[in-house]
Amino acid sequence: MMKLRALDLFCCAGGAGMGLARAGFEVVGVDIRPQPRYPFEFRQADALTFQVDGFDFIWASPPCQRYSDLAKRNGNAADWPDLVEPIRSKLIASGAYFVIENVDGAPLRRDVVLCGTMFPGLRVLRHRLFETNFAIEQPVHPSHPLVFTHDKRKAHYGKLDQNSSFVQVTGGGNCSVSNAASAMGIDWMTKDELNEAIPPAYSEFIGRAAIDHIESERLAA
Repeated sequence: MMKLRALDLFCCAGGAGMGLARAGFEVVGVDIRPQPRYPFEFRQADALTFQVDGFDFIWASPPCQRYSDLAKRNGNAADWPDLVEPIRSKLIASGAYFVIENVDGAPLRRDVVLCGTMFPGLRVLRHRLFETNFAIEQPVHPSHPLVFTHDKRKAHYGKLDQNSSFVQVTGGGNCSVSNAASAMGIDWMTKDELNEAIPPAYSEFIGRAAIDHIESERLAA
């Protein structure tokens, strides 16, 4: 049987795309910037105008800068475009199963909230919101451990061994690139790319739920 096809919009270096591929999709990534390390078929294009026909599932991760804590602290959120509403309208019109992913604070329904503590092997907190047009069971959210980070403003700050503890994978985390990669389950990105990515475990979890819905719908038809 042919694989189901997933479109990975605003794909960056492919954290979400890798999880979708592991879930069982054939993946095509789209980003307005070149992404030389994207591990699957890639199209350089504007996600808001890219034709989405012919895909069984659409993933969208619009840039998060407008909704980030940093933008709120700096008071410059308005300097970044609000892409959630335009991409939501596009995905609803497509008729496909879809998910929109972004940071806590983005204008999304909190259909599912994922954290690295929910996935064995990950060593990063990295909360992300997911708005979907199909049902997904919310995983149990374990307590947060302390985290290796140089950012003392963080409630999870701890003086820990970064080789074995949870780490903060952002510009202020200051863990090594190898530990950032290990914490995220990603071995092909630069540090800047890791800072923007989601762990593939997140999109694999959601991708498997999407496949279950698509296959159930086809069987019912």
